[in-house]
Formats: sequence, structure tokens, C-alpha cells
Amino acid sequence: MIHWNPNPEIFDLGFIAPRWYGLCWGLAFYLSFLVMRRIFVAEKRPLQNLDTLTIYMIIFTILGARAGHMLFYEPAALLANPLEFFRIWNGGLASHGGTLGIMLGLWLFQRKVKGYSLVWLFDRLAIVAALSSTLIRIGNLMNSEIIGTPTTLPWAFVFERIDGVPRHPAQLYEALVYLAIFGLLWFLYQRGVATRKPGTLFGVLMTTVFTARFVIEFVKEHQVDFESALPLDMGQLLSLPFIVVGAYFLLRRSPQEAASASNR
Repeated sequence: MIHWNPNPEIFDLGFIAPRWYGLCWGLAFYLSFLVMRRIFVAEKRPLQNLDTLTIYMIIFTILGARAGHMLFYEPAALLANPLEFFRIWNGGLASHGGTLGIMLGLWLFQRKVKGYSLVWLFDRLAIVAALSSTLIRIGNLMNSEIIGTPTTLPWAFVFERIDGVPRHPAQLYEALVYLAIFGLLWFLYQRGVATRKPGTLFGVLMTTVFTARFVIEFVKEHQVDFESALPLDMGQLLSLPFIVVGAYFLLRRSPQEAASASNR
């Protein structure tokens, strides 16, 4: 067993105490920018548009993740005090809400900046979304949060900040799966799949990430008490529509395929 008890704070100078979780979020945005920069350069897209896109993604990812947590997991707290929405330092960011926030941000970006289709954006952002998800789950691990259920497996983690019970390192499971998905998406992009069949990378992301999330939820502790009364927990219920959306993008005909079929 692995006894796990890192300090969530990297250091504490009294007036400032940066946390590993915040560092992971910062790295997620920074590395995503670097990957997207390679894509923009390779496809000869203006880098000033990437700067604008990055701002959109930072704002809408955080707003969407916060809104998702408050609406899906703590609606009573939000209704009792709407200002609770802005107290992000208290914790509470939901990946499903973050995904919706990203999609909204891309739609608004595409309306403002000409020359980009939504599917083009969805495919390229899918790559960095998987990488970002990896880092965010590592941040959860450093915070000893989103813990797994008890287990006797030899790689069990004892989250000493929580209790002395050996548990599944569910955060690590997700991080490793998301990292593998990032590798798969980057490989597919390098092979030209995004150009030959637009929407495929986005479909792969949605089906693989949220299927993995659905499965791993079985070895996670409930995040909120009301989940105990549900047939599936909130993370699983919210994952189902995203899996359906991903399957649609994988199975649909691309515009080129539709045109080819109509000419036969």
C-alpha cells in the first residue's frame, strides 16, 4: 500500500501559498497552448487567433466547471447564496460543466473570428482537453480528493488526510487513461484523420473519456450525499449524454462522404 499525505500547498510564505492543484490547472492551460501553437503553425493559422482562443478557453472552462459543480452537485447552496458561485477557493469544479463551457466558448469564438468551423475547433481542442484532464486529475490526487472506494489491491492508496483505509487511487486511474487518450488523439491527428474525416477526434474524445469516467465511477466514493439514493451516481448520469454525442460524431458522415454518396 502507498501512504499518501502530500501538503496541498507547494510552499507558504504567509502572504502567498500556491497549491499543487492551481499549478496543475496552470500547466494544463500552458501545455495546451503549446500543443495548439504547433497545430496553428502546421496548418498556417494566424497565431493572434490562438491568443484570442486561449483567453476564451480559460474563461469558459473555469466558468463552466464552476457552474457545473454548483448546478449538478450543490444546487441548494447556490440557491441559498448565489454569491457562493464565485467562491472558487472553497473548491468545486466539475468536468462535465467544464466540457459544456468549452463548447460554448468555441461557439462564441467561431462567431467572432471568421475562418473556423466548429468541427475544426472541436477536433483540435479535443487533443488538448485530454491532456488537460490528465493534469487536473493529478491536482485532485495532490489534494487527496475524489478518492476511491476501499480495496485490498497492492497499489491501494491510504489517503491519510481522509482516513486510514486503503482505497482505489481513482484520480490516478483517470489521469493515466486520459494521458493514453491524449496520445491516441495526437497520433490520429498526425495521421491526418482530422482532415480526412472531420469530427472524428472529437467523437473519440467524448466516447473514450466519458466511458472511462462512467466505469471508474464504480470505484469512487460519492461526492455528495444525495448520490446514495440514485441508481447511478451523478458523474455516471452526466457522462451518458456525452457518450451519445461522441458516438454521433464517430458514426455520422462527413460532408465529403455525404457528397460522394449523393454522386453515386
